[in-house]
Amino acid sequence: MFRWDDHSRRRAVDYLVYLAVRSVVCLLQSMSVEGAYAFVKPLACLAYFVDKRHRQVAIKNLESAFGDQYTPAQRQAMVWNVYDHFFRVFVEFVFIPRKLHVHNWKKYVTFECPPATADMFVQDRSKIIVTGHFGNWEMAGYLLAVIGMTPTSIARDLDNPYLHQFVERFRRWSGQKIVSKKGDFDQIVETLRDRQPLVTVADQSAGVRGLFVDFFGRPASTHKAISLLALEHDSPVIVGYAYRDRRDFHYKVVASLAMEPRDYAGRVHPVADLTQDFTFELEEAIRRAPDQYLWLHDRWKHQPAPRVRKQAA
Repeated sequence: MFRWDDHSRRRAVDYLVYLAVRSVVCLLQSMSVEGAYAFVKPLACLAYFVDKRHRQVAIKNLESAFGDQYTPAQRQAMVWNVYDHFFRVFVEFVFIPRKLHVHNWKKYVTFECPPATADMFVQDRSKIIVTGHFGNWEMAGYLLAVIGMTPTSIARDLDNPYLHQFVERFRRWSGQKIVSKKGDFDQIVETLRDRQPLVTVADQSAGVRGLFVDFFGRPASTHKAISLLALEHDSPVIVGYAYRDRRDFHYKVVASLAMEPRDYAGRVHPVADLTQDFTFELEEAIRRAPDQYLWLHDRWKHQPAPRVRKQAA
């Protein structure tokens, strides 16, 4: 006898959400990119007004990160732009497999890459490419696969299993290899041992036990696994990102100077120093287009515990 328990209800809701998303995707694919942009704009406006909690988090984060650089009205406008940007990113997520190919990617992308980093990409060495929730990180990973790099990307499993499978198919479409953030450590190590590029997002809070480094002038809990892997496997760390530099379907893809782990090996705190350096690079990236960053996420939710001073006997 069928039993309608909490698990069954949750799976049913997940499937309905999946059907709704797939319906929207099919509708968008029947339009031009410009028409799809216009279609989602009212949805972005609705999300901005309904999602009060994340809107307030974003305003607080902008005030903390930039101080008096922006007026309250400018911060409000920037938060609206954040919602608008990520709804446009969703449209591009839908269209990328159709529009971005090995023969035409230069029509939609320009590169900004130091010569030394360009040379690093073709060397037979493992490398770790660090990015953040800035611009269109999905497009950046897809592009690497299109131009023949075959990256292995670390991604968190989505809570909705049906949506997770849908997104996984997109990510693998161009040849990316996807490993789970939890449970696939052996595959991550194997990627570096095979001298393949490893791509990871590194701007999410690591909780109270994370490594606290400076990010926009405040301590931010950061995962230290990236630096530990880089130092152990002698893998250069490169900060890469893609941000929209026009209003249409066009991005600038930027790669930083490679951070060589051997330059940190002799330091007192090599893991902390390397983590701080790539975090600074991410901060500089975000300053290029702050309204394309996910300020809705409370990056500074966790703070280091206050130090307790020992009293003299």
